Amino acid sequence: MGHLNLKDQLKQQFRLNEFRTGQEEIMTDVLRGRDVLGILPTGSGKSLCYQLPATLLEGLTVVVSPLISLMEDQVKELKAMGFKQAAALNSFMHPIEKKRVLQQLDSYKLIYLSPELLQQNEVIRPLEHVTVDMFVIDEAHCISQWGHEFRPDYLRLSNVLQQLKDPVVLALSATATKDVQQDITTVLNRPEMIRHTYPMDRDNIAFMVQDLNGDREKQKYLADLFEHYRVPTLIYFSSRRKTEEITMFLSDNFPSYRIAFYHGGMDQLDRVTVQQQFMNEQLDIICCTSAFGMGINKQNIRLVIHYHFPLQLESFLQEIGRAGRDGQSSVSLLLYSPGDDVIPRSIIENELPTIEDLDHLVKNVYALYSDQTQLPSEEQLLEALQINETQWRFLRYQMEQHSMIEQNQLLRQSENKDEAIRKIRQFIEKRTTLKEQKLQDMLSWIHEDTCLRESLYCRFQDDYKEPLYGCCSNCGFSFDQWNPVQTQSDDTSFKWETKLKKLLLIGEYSGETK
Repeated sequence: MGHLNLKDQLKQQFRLNEFRTGQEEIMTDVLRGRDVLGILPTGSGKSLCYQLPATLLEGLTVVVSPLISLMEDQVKELKAMGFKQAAALNSFMHPIEKKRVLQQLDSYKLIYLSPELLQQNEVIRPLEHVTVDMFVIDEAHCISQWGHEFRPDYLRLSNVLQQLKDPVVLALSATATKDVQQDITTVLNRPEMIRHTYPMDRDNIAFMVQDLNGDREKQKYLADLFEHYRVPTLIYFSSRRKTEEITMFLSDNFPSYRIAFYHGGMDQLDRVTVQQQFMNEQLDIICCTSAFGMGINKQNIRLVIHYHFPLQLESFLQEIGRAGRDGQSSVSLLLYSPGDDVIPRSIIENELPTIEDLDHLVKNVYALYSDQTQLPSEEQLLEALQINETQWRFLRYQMEQHSMIEQNQLLRQSENKDEAIRKIRQFIEKRTTLKEQKLQDMLSWIHEDTCLRESLYCRFQDDYKEPLYGCCSNCGFSFDQWNPVQTQSDDTSFKWETKLKKLLLIGEYSGETK
C-alpha cells in the first residue's frame, strides 16, 4: 500500500491533512503484513493506526479493547464520517442484535470487542469463518503480568490468534516499559514484532505537587483554585464515594459551574451521558475514578488534578496525558497529604488472592463441588469463595495454566497440585513486590525536590523536551504564571432542566450513591 494511498485516505475518509508522529510508519508496516508493537503517548491518535488500514484491507479487522464506552464512541465517530462497516460487540448488547452482527460478519470491516467475549464459542466460531486480516490489541500493556492494568483474559489472546489463522497483529499502548514490551511479544508469541516506540513527554504540561494536611485543606485548595480558573478539568480520585462528595462540595460553592461525577459503580447510560456532556462542552469539571478517560479524545482539557494519586507512574502518565492535546498550556496538579498511601496499599492487597488464602481457596474450589466436575457460574463462585471478580479471574487462569481446570471442567486428578500452588504463590509474591515497588516509585516522585519533569520522564526514556509554557513547582512554576483561556459562562448551555434538578436535588445532585 503506497504512501499516496494512505495520504489520500487520510484526507478523504478521515478529513485530516497530516499524520501525527508515528502513525504513518506504523500503518505502512501493518499494511505490508508485519506484526507491530506501537508505543505512542496518550493523545497521539493511536486509534487511527488501525482505523485507516481497516478501511483499506479487504478482510476484517478485529480490535480488542478493555472499555465498552471507548468502543461505542469510536464506532459512532466512524459512522459519522461515513464509515458504516463498523460495530462493537459487548455484554450489554441485546442478544438479537449481537446475533445479527455475528451472522453478518463478512459485511463488516471493523469489529470491536472485549478479550472476555473472545473466550465465548458463540463469538469465536463465526470469526473463524471469515478472513481476519488484522488483529489489534488496544491497551496492550494489559497483556503483561508486569503491566499496570494486567487482565488475565489478555493472556489468552495468543490462542485466539491461532484460531483466527494468525492474522497480522498490531499491539498498541501509551505506557509500556521495556520489560512490559518484552512480555507483550513473548505472551503473543511474536518475537519478531517491529517496535515503534515514541517519547511520551508532553512539553505543554506543567507539573505541580501541592503538600496539604488532610481533606479539609484539599477542599479549600480546590475552592480557591476554581475561584480563579474555570477551564475543562478532570479531578481523579481512588474512592467512588469521594467523587460524589467533592462534586457536591464544588456544586455548592460554584452553583454556576457545571460539575458531575463518574465512576464504575454508575449505570452505563449515566456514564455515557456524563462523558458525552463533557465532550460537548456542557460540563466544566468531572470528579472521576480511573474508570474515566481511556479513549476520551477531548482536545482542550486544561487541568488534570489528582486528589488521590494512582498506584504507579504509568497510570499517572496516562491520566495526565489527557490534558492539553491541542498543544496549549495545561497543568497537572497532584494534591498530597500524609496517609494518602493507605488507599493504594489496600488496592494492591485486594488485587490478587492472599498467599495465606491460596491453599484454602483451591481446596474450597474442589470441596464445594465435590459431586460435580462442571464449574458453577462466576456469581456463585464469588459468593462461595468470598473473593472479588479480579481475584477469581486470576485464580482461574492460574488453575488453567497448571492443568487444574480445562475447558470449564474441574480436573480432580490433576497431578502435582502442591507444586502448582507453590508456583502460583511465587507469582503472587513477585507481583505484589513489583506493585509495592511501583507505589514506592510514585511516592518518591511526589517527594522529589529536584525537577519533577526530569525525574518523571527519565524513568521511561533517555531525554525530554524543553517545556513550552512552564516546567514544574520545583523549578518555580506556580498558578500565578498561568493564564489559560477561561470557559465563558453560557446560560444557554446551562439548561433549565439542569437548574431544576439542582433546585430539587434530583439525580447526580442528590448526593445519593447509585
